[in-house]
Formats: sequence, structure tokens, C-alpha cells
Amino acid sequence: MHSMGIIRQSIQLSWENIKSNKMRTFLTTLGIIIGVTAVISLITIVNGVIATVMNEFASLGAGSISVSISGTPLKRGLTESDLESLEALDNVAGVSPTISSTGMAARNQKLLDSVSIQGKNEVYYAHNSLVTVGRGISEWDVENSAYVCVIDQDIADKLFAGENPVGQTLTVSGTTYTVIGLEGQNDDLMASMSGFGSNYDGTITIPYTTARKVTGNSSISSLEIYVADTDFTDQLMDEVESVLYLAFNQNENSYYVFAMDSLLDTMNQMMGTMTYMLAGIASIALLVGGIGIMNMMLVSVSERKQEIGLRKAMGAAPGRIQLQF
Repeated sequence: MHSMGIIRQSIQLSWENIKSNKMRTFLTTLGIIIGVTAVISLITIVNGVIATVMNEFASLGAGSISVSISGTPLKRGLTESDLESLEALDNVAGVSPTISSTGMAARNQKLLDSVSIQGKNEVYYAHNSLVTVGRGISEWDVENSAYVCVIDQDIADKLFAGENPVGQTLTVSGTTYTVIGLEGQNDDLMASMSGFGSNYDGTITIPYTTARKVTGNSSISSLEIYVADTDFTDQLMDEVESVLYLAFNQNENSYYVFAMDSLLDTMNQMMGTMTYMLAGIASIALLVGGIGIMNMMLVSVSERKQEIGLRKAMGAAPGRIQLQF
């Protein structure tokens, strides 16, 4: 009961001191609030930004291996047998080759001078949810070199303004294609990076076998290999490089293999370092604020030296005086 009375008395003395020094109390409280809020906000914002960036990069191709072929004078790109060898590897969920070119697109007296023409297969659309209206390229389209296409939002806005493009036709470089699907506005990070500074009026995707036929390009210079189990991505990369090494007659400078997972690991390390750095800066700011508050408290004690001396003269124990302050 005696200790409770001491605590109650100490609280009462503290409250009276707060009321007698309103401005000092307000500034001290404000400093604490600003310091703590700044640290919590900084950590929360940094963690949110890191999560957003990592999710964007993960959506670009985590779980896939990109292969770029520079070729040799004797062999410019990959053949169908090379694709079959890659598809036969363990842990491969699918192979999506790409044949790229440019051309003109026209419909009802409307002409687009420069469009990007991408030849892809059904595997690409099975692993990328891009089509918002209609469908993507199917296995039947690839096997029969069908004259069908998937257009992006830019092409739809310029050639099919106010219309549903699915089921209608357009002419690309003199060949008529039927639109089977519409890709939504692709605003992810890679699309922004690849579209920066681009002069293309839009993108038209056709079966890669059709692209081979209309462009006369029988070799494949780039492809995506989708990984079934990402725990063994590094092992699959080694196997892919072995297939390419033999395909290009042991010339390892004729191809480049890259996995987004390795970039994600690097990004994780960079983001971790940034988090520690910002936490250090926030801690320094909090320390400076704390020193300011401590200085204010020392001033408060200095102003009450006479009161402290009087209490000690009356026999108050040092511990009780500390408790009251």
C-alpha cells in the first residue's frame, strides 16, 4: 500500500509539472511522435516498394530461362530438331520460340507503317495470361501454320476503334489474318522497358510457323524455356547450355542463356542492403531526436535543483526522488 501511495503521488507530481510546462511537454511529445512515426513510415514504405519491385520482376519471367542466339556463319539459329532436344530435357515445362520482324498493317483504308510482328506458339500463351478478349494461339494454329493473329491494345485502338476486333480481318505485309484474340494493356515493368523509345505502332502475334513461312526465316534466334521445378533451375541451365554447345559445334560464343531467377537473387541482395542502409539513417535521426529530448530533460532537472536539495534535506531517499522525476 505504501508503494502504491508513492507511485500515485509521483504521478500526481508529474501531471502538475506537465501542466506548468505545457510548451516544453508539447515539444517533447512532438519530437517523440515525429521520430517514431518517421522510422515506422520509412520501414513500411521501403518494405512496400521492395515487395512491389520484386513482384514485378518475378512476373517478368521467374521460372523461365531466356535463350538468345547469335549463331555462327554456318548456322544462324535453332532448328526444329534443336527445339525437340530442348523439350526432351528433364524439368522443362515448355519451350516457346520467337521469330521477330516488322511490317505494315492495314484495314479499311487505315495504314500503320511500322508494326512489330512476333511469331510465337501455344506454350507462350499457356504460361502468360495476356489475352483479355478471344483466345491465344493454339497448338492447331501452330501445326497448320494458320493465318490468325493476336493483336495488342495499340493495334485495336488504331485499326478497330470502337469495335470488337475478334473475328475480323486485317492485312499484314500483304497477307490477310483473322484476329482471334486481344491482349490487354501490358503495363508491367518489362513492357515499359522494352517499349521505351519504341517507334512501333503496336504488336501483332502470329504462330511462329506462319512467321517462318511469310518471312522466309527458318531459323529461331530467341526462345523461352519454362521451368517445371524452379529449385532445379541452375541444373537445367547447365543442360540447356550443353545442348546448345553441341548444336553450334562447340562454339559457346554463339548463344547466351539467362534466367530471371538469378536476377531476382541479385535484386534481393541489393534490396536487403538498401533496407539496412535506410534503417541506419532512420536510427541516426531517431538518436539525434533522442539526444534533443534528453537535453530538454536535463534542463528540466537543472531548473529544479533547489527542489531536489530541499527534498534531500528533508530525508527523501535518492531512489524516491528519481522515481518522482
